[in-house]
Order: sequence, then C-alpha cells, then structure tokens
Amino acid sequence: MADWLKQLLGGSKPAKAPVTLRRFSPADATISRDSIEVEGEGWVIDARASQVVRLFEIAPADSERCLLTYRATMKSRDLTGRAFLEMWCRLPGKGEFFSRGLNQTVQGTTDWASYQIPFRLKKDQRPDLIKLNLVVEGYGKIWIKNPELLKTPL
Repeated sequence: MADWLKQLLGGSKPAKAPVTLRRFSPADATISRDSIEVEGEGWVIDARASQVVRLFEIAPADSERCLLTYRATMKSRDLTGRAFLEMWCRLPGKGEFFSRGLNQTVQGTTDWASYQIPFRLKKDQRPDLIKLNLVVEGYGKIWIKNPELLKTPL
C-alpha cells in the first residue's frame, strides 16, 4: 500500500550527489587575457565596456543524462549594468547550446555571493566541449573565485 501511495503521489528518488568535474584556481590560465588579472584566490575583471570574458574550456568525459552545474563566487564594485555566468555546451553534430544566469546577476557594489547555472543533458547528449564564461553588460569591477563544474547524474 505504501509503495502504491508513493507512486501515486510522485514519490521522489533519492537525490544523487554531484561529482566535481573540474575546479579552477588562479594557477589555471584563463582564455581571455584582456582586462582580467589574478588577484588573491581568484581573478578581477576591470570591465571598461560590455564583453564576454572567456574563462575556461573543458572536454568532459562521460557526461550524459546528467545536470551540469557551473558555480562560482563573485562580488562587484561600481558595476553599471550587470554580470552573470554563462555556459556553452557543444554537442557533436547538433551545435552549441547555452545556459545563462540571467536570474542571478551581480550589479552595482556587492559583497561575495555564490552564483550557479544549470545545463541538463538528456540521453545521447554528450558534449565534447564546455565553455565557462562571465558576461559583463556595462562597466565596473567584478571579482570571481572558486569556479567549478559539477555533474549530478539523473
């Protein structure tokens, strides 16, 4: 009876633990070199115009039927406009698809906070390249540290 009731009410499966695919540190070189510098435990971006800061690329192994999560900690100073995380997944034969943190932006002057964006991969969707970016719409300073890519099996 309890099993039937659980099925009827949409009983959830136990959550699977995320696996860290990659953590980045200031020892890792960023792809973009303009307006970004290592500072302390992370990087500072001195944006003088809107731009996409290309941070890292990763070729993931065995990433299918999972939830990818791009997570980082950010703060800002005198940021006009907004800044947010962006992740691109290249699926062979299908093209590139993105996820943007438009509902989790940093603006103005803020203290450190955690930001993350998801990308759901279905069966037979295996990216051969994942791009991790920071999009800046406006100008000001943005600090970013602890960027990482996680995978949660579905």
